[in-house]
Amino acid sequence: MLTREDDIDVHALRRQGWTISAIARHLGRDRKTISAYLAGRQAGVRAPRGLLDRFEVFAPYCAQRLADDPHLWASTLFDELGDLGYEGSYPTMTRQLRVRELRPACEPCRPAKGRPIAVIDHPPGQETQWDWVELPDPPPGWGWGKNAHLLVGALSHSSRWRGVLCESEDQPHLIDGLDRVTRALGGVSKDWRFDRMSTVVSPGTGRVSASFAAVAKHYGVTVRPCPPRRGNRKGVVEKANHVAAQRFWRTLPDDATVESAQVGLDAWCGRHGDARVRSSPDGKTTVGALAAAEPLRPVPAPFPATLSVERTVSAQALVSFRGNRYSVPPELTGARVVVTVRLGASTLDIATTPGAATGARGGIVLARHRMAPAGSGVMVRDHGHVQALEAAAMAASTFEAPPRGKERRPPSPAALELAAHLPGASQIPPKASTAAVVDLGVYAAAAAGRNTLHQHHHLFKEK
Repeated sequence: MLTREDDIDVHALRRQGWTISAIARHLGRDRKTISAYLAGRQAGVRAPRGLLDRFEVFAPYCAQRLADDPHLWASTLFDELGDLGYEGSYPTMTRQLRVRELRPACEPCRPAKGRPIAVIDHPPGQETQWDWVELPDPPPGWGWGKNAHLLVGALSHSSRWRGVLCESEDQPHLIDGLDRVTRALGGVSKDWRFDRMSTVVSPGTGRVSASFAAVAKHYGVTVRPCPPRRGNRKGVVEKANHVAAQRFWRTLPDDATVESAQVGLDAWCGRHGDARVRSSPDGKTTVGALAAAEPLRPVPAPFPATLSVERTVSAQALVSFRGNRYSVPPELTGARVVVTVRLGASTLDIATTPGAATGARGGIVLARHRMAPAGSGVMVRDHGHVQALEAAAMAASTFEAPPRGKERRPPSPAALELAAHLPGASQIPPKASTAAVVDLGVYAAAAAGRNTLHQHHHLFKEK
């Protein structure tokens, strides 16, 4: 709709010879609007609804179709309307569906945003919420592929959270992460709340899996799976996931190691995460103070799960694991091995990978070492491995100078003898004779008379 001033400008510019497109660009209006006012529409008055809204007669049909099938695609409905005589465009139809709110809301598909959310009471020490976060593009030096995995645990009452970086989301890594995060949080709560992850909840039944039931009994907790498609039921850990991705992972440098990244995350949580201000009946406090007051139980010994990761042996016959390096026999250089750790144990095993010779689980232990503290940068080497590596290195070394690239090396007599028996030997032209002259008489005949001066009388004339 144009104002009276715009209507006057439209007619004035038209009389000056401006085109409709030029007038529309000048006033920032649509060409059809300019044409309508030039055709006689009054300024300040909208066109009759019947002239503008060609969707009006089709609205009842669309409402009924969408009431019958709330998931009907708009493109499918547009095809039906085209067969019924609708001449409008697809964007106009979808806009009318939104403006008129013709598509009913499907409650199972409805997201949490925009609907009423109840306030859930979280007593101190009652619940810990858990979730995995997939962090894209880890540093190439980690060798973890496209994604790193962060297990986040958050105390529901105080909102204190901690995270552990893991290579995988399988159950052994989950159990290891649960133990490490629980110790970082300060103790064990009564309940552990998970979403419906397959390592905790059986997908078919929605109940706790048999393998994880033993873990829950070991730590003395009750597992509380979230209802299906209700992500706001564990909103405390969801917010922690968002913070970890944006304030920690987003600025992680490329040269960071797994251990330095873990140390940085722990330091950030203690310095910034626990310093967040919270309201309490006694006034202002912090997340750290609330968490320290929660009645958490002591953490028992780690659950004896077996953690296995694959590694490649380096040129120095070393295998990296959690910031330290462990030796293997030197003949394994460049091979793939499996590092196996039983949680809570003080040693680790380096074994063969699964294959045809070793079976589906591998299991031939190649070396066993006492574990060093994670991230300490220690090189743990067996004395026998050191001696074997030095012997192999000395055997492979030589004091001979490397051959020159432009050195002439014709075929040896042995090679020529073998070549003479090949089918194409008769086609090779014979080489020029290289026989040496050994007859000394030839030299004597050639040297005869060379010591006598011949008189060349024709060179001298008597005067």
